[in-house]
Amino acid sequence: MSIELLKENIDYEQRIGQNTSDTVVKEEYIIPDTQPDVKEILTVDAKTNILNTDIMQDKVYVEGNIEFNVLYLGRGDETNAVCGVTYTSKFTNYVDIIGCEHDMRCAAKAYVEHMECNIVNERKISVEGIVKLEAEINKPCKIDMVSDVLGIGEIQFLKKQTKLDKIIGKSSIDLIAKSNMLVPMDKPQVDEILKFNINVHKKQVKVLEGKVQVEAFAYVDVLYRDKGSVDINSISDDVLITGEGKIDEADPSLDYEANFGVDASEISLKEDDLGEKRIISIDALVKCDMKLIKKEEMNIVDDAYSPQTNLKLQKQDYDVNMLFDHVFSETMAKENIEISEEDPVPVDTIMANGKAIVTDKKIVENKVVIDGVVNANVVYKTSDAEKYVYAVNEEVPFNSTIDVPGAKIDMICNADAYIENIEATVEAGTISVKAIVDLDVKVSYNEHKEFIVDVLALEGEMPKKKASITIYIVQKGDSLWKIAKRYCTTVENIIKANKLDNPDELPIGDKLLIPGRIVI
Repeated sequence: MSIELLKENIDYEQRIGQNTSDTVVKEEYIIPDTQPDVKEILTVDAKTNILNTDIMQDKVYVEGNIEFNVLYLGRGDETNAVCGVTYTSKFTNYVDIIGCEHDMRCAAKAYVEHMECNIVNERKISVEGIVKLEAEINKPCKIDMVSDVLGIGEIQFLKKQTKLDKIIGKSSIDLIAKSNMLVPMDKPQVDEILKFNINVHKKQVKVLEGKVQVEAFAYVDVLYRDKGSVDINSISDDVLITGEGKIDEADPSLDYEANFGVDASEISLKEDDLGEKRIISIDALVKCDMKLIKKEEMNIVDDAYSPQTNLKLQKQDYDVNMLFDHVFSETMAKENIEISEEDPVPVDTIMANGKAIVTDKKIVENKVVIDGVVNANVVYKTSDAEKYVYAVNEEVPFNSTIDVPGAKIDMICNADAYIENIEATVEAGTISVKAIVDLDVKVSYNEHKEFIVDVLALEGEMPKKKASITIYIVQKGDSLWKIAKRYCTTVENIIKANKLDNPDELPIGDKLLIPGRIVI
């Protein structure tokens, strides 16, 4: 007998695991000949970038680079000018994740947990710190389940409702940020760009029919030294960036995962119409990696039999990661940084930037608790003639409790933190730092599911039936489906023979008439 199977294919990802590892970074660098000797280190900025990930058995190899931007006070015959130097180094390390294999997918992040810069001698500096690597492994899976059976006459199906997180599509969207910042005429023209920072914030994602639109702002902050002076200043711009990605099956009901990151940037100094260096030009490429997920409720075949044909059902087990809730929240990190007696007293702040890091996350009943820090860096002016500019680095803690109704302690939590805005002001000899932190929190859980993947018609005759009626006494755990399958009849026949008003209620001990029992 020829059987035709109708099947449904569903793509999903199975979460294998997540882990972190610490990488020690230690390098020495020579100051370029064009720069003066080092008198005192002011601050070091470190930006990380993942270049490559290789998935091996039970571990992930991560390769990346780190860019150091060092500000220091120069030692020379003229003045103690603030100078900036930039260096690049590579880092590699392994992240252990039991169960990962080479054909799986890896999402890796790297961030600076701690970094300091010291003077080796007047022409050499050393940077030393820790880069934390975080990797998550997901296995791409496909469910090939039977949705209907044709070609064998009458067949009885038992169906049930189930939910699946179905991956609809992915897209990588490029957003271009361009800015030409003009230094006003009431300020000196630019002598040298010392450092710059780009922070992507105010992110918005719109899922439309057949496409995804993303919008954000790239906040550009530049620190520079005035020409003909030792004074330093900053200038900033908030650049709107937009992009669009085509995903054929996209619709507004879908959930999404979106990760924004600055992929490349370039800064240059240009002359204005008067030939003065007053235009600071920034070009940056921001990438948004997008994944669309549909929480699909499906009426799947859980069991089947035929009164006329012997069938064999082949089932397969799947471990499926289900998204329980996706929550966006906002919190504040605020602290007054005390200035030590050895450091000069601040008069005014020049530039503040930072990086938000989640240090701990846990789920309690109906809530997610997030702990983290903002690694804040503030450059400020002083009244000290020798140390007229100085800088402080401080970890400003934050905490947030987010309501997630129904969340359980055995669920899985992923959380990312981003700086929305950061400000620093001088207050009574201290530096007050206030940062608005955006939180992106996903709560999920693992669920075991079983699907019918094949149906076979077995050779041999079906048991013959007699015309008599069997009286069956309802046992614990019985259902009409189980009874009908056992006696090779149908649920409808049993309901009709017994005139059942509520087929879902079968009191233990009740007697049922089973029409046409089989011969054993």
